Amino acid sequence: MNIAATIPDFNAPVVDHARKDFPLLRAGMTVGEALERIRREGVGERVIYFYAMDEQERLVGVVPTRRLLTASLETPLRQIMVPRVVAVPASATILDACEFFVLYKFLAFPVVDEQRRVVGIIDANLFAEEILEAGDGTAREGGSSVTQVSPDFFEALGFHIEQIRGASPWRIFRFRFPWLLVTVAGGTLSAILAGFFETTLAHSLVLAFFLTMVLGLNESVSMQSMSVTIHALRSAQVTWRWLATAFRRELVTAILLGAACGLVVGLVVWLWRNNGAAAFVIGGSIALSLVTACGFGLGVASLLHRFRLDPKIAAGPITLALADFFALVIYFTSAWLVLR
Repeated sequence: MNIAATIPDFNAPVVDHARKDFPLLRAGMTVGEALERIRREGVGERVIYFYAMDEQERLVGVVPTRRLLTASLETPLRQIMVPRVVAVPASATILDACEFFVLYKFLAFPVVDEQRRVVGIIDANLFAEEILEAGDGTAREGGSSVTQVSPDFFEALGFHIEQIRGASPWRIFRFRFPWLLVTVAGGTLSAILAGFFETTLAHSLVLAFFLTMVLGLNESVSMQSMSVTIHALRSAQVTWRWLATAFRRELVTAILLGAACGLVVGLVVWLWRNNGAAAFVIGGSIALSLVTACGFGLGVASLLHRFRLDPKIAAGPITLALADFFALVIYFTSAWLVLR
């Protein structure tokens, strides 16, 4: 499909495509009063979220439809609304709005002016129909077109944005190279760290034999954890509760992986070199460092996503640099304490 043909002007103001058929609610209302206003004013063609205003008509919260329908009629909207609202500025272009969908994975966004007053609403269905013309997800009901947003909508939208941008090799270089400097810096620090333990390496040469394996295992595990996290972030928001749940799950996985890999490698060292102390150091270091590698894979990707940076580009170099450095710290420190 020719993307340029289906999107006439990606630099057009997003306000031109925003819906105006929506009711606005007062944050001081009760649920019963809010439902009465909705019945009186109507809900327009599509309903995804309702938005709450303060006395100055400024946006102060979003009210999910499920909460509105399940709360008691006497409940104030302030108790059920989400105060943190991601809004698209009225000065944004269509391209800017598309990037909001890709970044936050919400189904709709309010469009606000400089005073945070809502001037319109854009939603995923609107963009699928009018902007991307997603014919494959369209069903006909009673003569009207109803677009079903598939789970792959946001990924496809991001792909289309990249096509439309048509970034030059120089622009891609400027975007990717700074993150690779993290790897260069991490490698330099690791080399300096190894220099501090030169005597330890010379005293027990078997450490050098397995150094590549230790780093390789850490990099593999950290990349696995990072990939799983990035995939999960496509459909989840980074909150403390989500992070705590993901960390507990990843910690258990990391302990199992570390124990299994450390036991296998330690057994190999013991059978090959008949050196119990070296087997303990190498196997134990692998077990402990794999736990930190899993933590970095989860934490770095989540943090970058939280600060609106692209984890697919930035997370890899940062995660690998941290995982390698801390693996060497654990490896050499353990060797210095046990084998000196």
